[in-house]
Amino acid sequence: MSRTETLAEARTGEPATEPNKPQHRDRHPRAGQWFRRNTLWIILALLFAGLVTYLVVDRQAAAQDSRRLSANNPGPGGAMAVAEILSQHGVDVTSTDTLEETTAALERDPDASLLLYDPRGFLDGEQLSGLRDSANRMTVVSPRLTVLRALDADIRPGGVVPEDITTLNPACGVEDAQAAGPVAARGAVYSGPAVCYPIRDGGPGLYAAVEGGRLVVLGSTDLLDNQHLADQGNAALAIRTLGTTQKLVWYLPSVADIQADRSAPTLSELAPPWVAVAGPWLGFVALLAIAWRARRLGPLVFEPLPVVVKAAETAEGRARLYQDSRALRLAADTLRAGTLTRLARHFKLGADATPDAVVDALAYRLGRPVPEMQALLLSTHPETEGHLVQWAQRMEQIEQEAMGR
Repeated sequence: MSRTETLAEARTGEPATEPNKPQHRDRHPRAGQWFRRNTLWIILALLFAGLVTYLVVDRQAAAQDSRRLSANNPGPGGAMAVAEILSQHGVDVTSTDTLEETTAALERDPDASLLLYDPRGFLDGEQLSGLRDSANRMTVVSPRLTVLRALDADIRPGGVVPEDITTLNPACGVEDAQAAGPVAARGAVYSGPAVCYPIRDGGPGLYAAVEGGRLVVLGSTDLLDNQHLADQGNAALAIRTLGTTQKLVWYLPSVADIQADRSAPTLSELAPPWVAVAGPWLGFVALLAIAWRARRLGPLVFEPLPVVVKAAETAEGRARLYQDSRALRLAADTLRAGTLTRLARHFKLGADATPDAVVDALAYRLGRPVPEMQALLLSTHPETEGHLVQWAQRMEQIEQEAMGR
């Protein structure tokens, strides 16, 4: 240390520093440099974290029950709300999706009631009959005609609720319907021994039951789903219909319930009985018709090629086509174009001559007014066959007169 630095340190009380010499040395790399060196790995880590998050969320969404009218579905089409209300009123709701689970649940409690919703027709007649015998009380939602036949109930479809009807009144003597009051729902209507919520006096209704109420048919899912449960008396009717017993088996059939021996009917099974007799006879008649028409066609005629067709025959054939299709304007345009082409060639006007130039040359050659020639060659559009013939003859006369001079 020099003498000047020593004096400065003694005067200020602080150690003097040498110029251009750093005070301290940074032993750690800066954050910006680290991020730049590891940018690729950071991006890959973020992509991997996003993929894991997406898979977790997707699995959770898939695990949620989204089936329509399911007791575990909180969506608008589910029926979790009515299932929760029934549970709060002391009804033990058991959700099943296979016939084996449903049968086992009914065997454990013979007094249990059953709710069945099978919109795709997975169950056959034998399975449906077994369910009706096992359940103390059975409620079926929107059943098909095949389901009603299999249940051997005197209930039949009667149409649908008209669009102009928004509210249906009980109009019956069933205690549950009278206590629930009016409902707001759309769907199918049924006729049977006991019908409630009819669409007209004495007509089919949204609620049908057999004597004693052991089998009840609800024609609409609006009476049970979460979206329409709060409308009018829908909730009251659903709770009174499904809450008659202490245990309720909520059954939504699945593909696993389809019998392995069930197969689609063949064409012979679908065809009416008379096809077995009429089919061979119709086939024989078709063969006779083919043989008859084939003899009339005669043998094939071989003609050497190329075939030379005269221009007159081609023109005559095209003229007959125009006549058959009544293409008067197209025929007139064809005649006009041919006349103008021949006149332009005769007057040596060239291939690119315009129609007005041809008309001017024709008027000059014949010594007639230009408007008269324009009206004849360009402005005339025949509307009838007779007018077309007269106009064509007039054009031919003018063309021959021009060619002769």
